[in-house]
Amino acid sequence: MFLSKLSIVNYKNISEAGLAFSPKLNCFIGHNGVGKTNLLDAVYYLSFCRSSSAVPDSCVMRHGSDFFMLDGRYVDDEGGEENVTCGMKRGSKKHFRRNKKEYKRLSAHIGLIPLILASPSDSVLIDGGSEERRRLMDVVISQYDKSYIEALARYNKALQQRNSLLKAEGEPDGDLMALWEEQMAAEGEAVYRKRDAFITEIVPLFQHFYSDISQDKERVSLRYVSHCQRGPLLDVIRRDRHKDRAVGYSLHGVHRDDLEMLIGDHPIRREGSQGQNKTFVISLKLAQFEFLKRIRSNVRPILLLDDIFDKLDANRVEQIVKIVGGEGFGQIFLTDTNREHLDRILRGSELDYKLFYVENGGISRKEADYVQA
Repeated sequence: MFLSKLSIVNYKNISEAGLAFSPKLNCFIGHNGVGKTNLLDAVYYLSFCRSSSAVPDSCVMRHGSDFFMLDGRYVDDEGGEENVTCGMKRGSKKHFRRNKKEYKRLSAHIGLIPLILASPSDSVLIDGGSEERRRLMDVVISQYDKSYIEALARYNKALQQRNSLLKAEGEPDGDLMALWEEQMAAEGEAVYRKRDAFITEIVPLFQHFYSDISQDKERVSLRYVSHCQRGPLLDVIRRDRHKDRAVGYSLHGVHRDDLEMLIGDHPIRREGSQGQNKTFVISLKLAQFEFLKRIRSNVRPILLLDDIFDKLDANRVEQIVKIVGGEGFGQIFLTDTNREHLDRILRGSELDYKLFYVENGGISRKEADYVQA
């Protein structure tokens, strides 16, 4: 599936834009802060019903505006068309529609338009807390497994209820506590199995991409860590209930899962250079793309690459250019401040492409003809 046309009104710093895209490669050139990332974020929003930065919907509205609107026209692999629209007025709830029919639950939309985003903010996967690495797993698995979203939602509800009991001033109801713990354990183990299967499959893909980009200069790996690996989750949760009661929240469960990211045998957070860290997260995103393509029967996700070449040496840039310029990818949206990077990709590829220039929220096909927002 690819995005053929996109209309934007009042999204972040983009006041209005109507764009037609190549089904293969779409390149956006412009200085930092002019709106390139915001354009990619609009594409992301139409796949996930929210901004990639996880800000409230009211924050994506252009300053001084009372509403925003996104309209995407997609073409699937059989030539069929899909229309996805989203709009929201300030102070009201957003409306998300597929072919003019509004969704009752936004979760029903997730996975219709598979998408992978690689951006500078991915550094938080290495530097940030475990919740960022869990979110990485959640974003990919939710695009091919609806039951995962449902199990995770039920787990989080049970976790919230148990935490409320733990915070109570008086002694909590033991039967009610046991009920929420049983639901946490059942749903948590279902979430664990799906995460574990995903990581098992993605590790060799990730290592392959990293090896290609680094030209075999380093060895990297991922290691999934979960309380479910300590035995039946119900036993693990109940074992330290008194500690949970003392702190007022649940210390054990899949909400504490993590991914250890290793270079050699050491955490890349501690040992990796800027270039190695960037290579690590880009390889991870490319592996997610390849995994989704395989599990979705060769349905190629849309790939968003936002300013991915910064802090990489010329050799690693060259290898990434070879990879994304190959035939294994579908539609790609790529941003950069450096025209030379884009020219190298275009010279080294026979892919159909469109080149856009971005300035102050305006987007144009002509370098000297920016449309001012």
